[in-house]
Amino acid sequence: MSSPLDNDLIAAMATPPGQGGIGVIRLSGGDAFAVARQICGESLVPRQARFVRFREADTKQVIDEGLALAFTGPASFTGEDVVELHCHGSPVVLQRLLDEACGLGARLARPGEFSERAFLHGKMDLAQAEAVADLIASTSVSAARAAVRSLQGEFSRIIRDTAEQLTQLRVFVEACIDFPDEDVEFIQAGEIQQKVRAVRDDLADLRDRSQQGRLLNEGLAVALIGEPNAGKSSLLNALSGEDAAIVTDIPGTTRDLLKVDLVMHGIPLRLVDTAGLRDSEDAVEKIGVARAREQARSADLVLVVKDATQIAGEEVAANLDDLLRDIETMPGQVILVINKQDLLRQRPAVSVADCPVCWVSALQGTGLAELRDQVLASVGARPAEAQFTARARHIDSMDQALGCLDIALTNLAEDQPTELVAEELWSAHNALGQIVGSVTPDDLLGRIFSEFCIGK
Repeated sequence: MSSPLDNDLIAAMATPPGQGGIGVIRLSGGDAFAVARQICGESLVPRQARFVRFREADTKQVIDEGLALAFTGPASFTGEDVVELHCHGSPVVLQRLLDEACGLGARLARPGEFSERAFLHGKMDLAQAEAVADLIASTSVSAARAAVRSLQGEFSRIIRDTAEQLTQLRVFVEACIDFPDEDVEFIQAGEIQQKVRAVRDDLADLRDRSQQGRLLNEGLAVALIGEPNAGKSSLLNALSGEDAAIVTDIPGTTRDLLKVDLVMHGIPLRLVDTAGLRDSEDAVEKIGVARAREQARSADLVLVVKDATQIAGEEVAANLDDLLRDIETMPGQVILVINKQDLLRQRPAVSVADCPVCWVSALQGTGLAELRDQVLASVGARPAEAQFTARARHIDSMDQALGCLDIALTNLAEDQPTELVAEELWSAHNALGQIVGSVTPDDLLGRIFSEFCIGK
């Protein structure tokens, strides 16, 4: 596989597949202008839109007519010579233009290769490049606004500022190692502990804010778990606002996972309805129950749905404890949802340790607003506070840096050798560098840009 810095010519559709008013073919690389001249029949003037007829180079047959725009590197999106051919949005026309470009020497771009070249040519850092994909995939106004802020470099600026503070700390610490006989009051007076702690606290605050951005960007996986006929499918339909799941009085109707995507108060969610948990001799139902348990283990949040009529007049605590134990290893966030409250004259007292309880009626729609609020509260979602988008890998890198800073503080408090402190500061600095791509391994770059759409 050739490297983007080889400057070979790549081409791709930059607009979604399907019919539309306008379609765009994008070219980037050293021969972009030469290939465009053969297709357009004339030389293009950089940064001027030209109305041209796109033709086959051999037969001169007209493919379509539209606009051609040229951008000379490095003043372009990728930092290379870039040409965009704007034609009518016919899949046939777009494919003919793309075939013509490839026939003249271009190759099909890999997913995200245009953005990857922009990163490698210094047009944006890695966090900004990821923000491009986040903006394209945004499912709410809040997510789009946050992605734009990241694209403009707000998140990267904070990361770089924090990294600069670590650089200054490393300079002082390294000076103490290189010149041990000098009177370095910075170390002796304990001022370094204060500065390391200040950086650590600032980074912890950034991590919390980044978590809000991650929720906006990646959303939540919410599993509906419970016994047959507890109303899981009815609850999924009520929360999603559509009849996505089949609802009957027959136990075991849901046998496989049913997933519905929606936006709840600005946070994207994937609701997953699961098979009812019970012992069954049916081979298919057994598989469904096994998948339900696995979903409970992997979800960000589990809604344990219980039929209200099943707890009225019974030993409530024992009944609920049996259900919760049946889920094996539960994630940290669990909400007990007692459904069919409309069938009770009076609610019994229900309390489960470390588990919020919501009373709802999926049939009548009561209690759903409170449940939605509790869902977001349980995962600490505050979409209004999300200033930028973030990804799980960003959170992981910040966690690594925070762990290194904690060890550095411990070493300082225990008067450990200065070299150990310097090593932890270097590791923290390295972890932050992975966020913006200053120390990112090539294999990570491949994984990140492979998630982009082709043409971007």
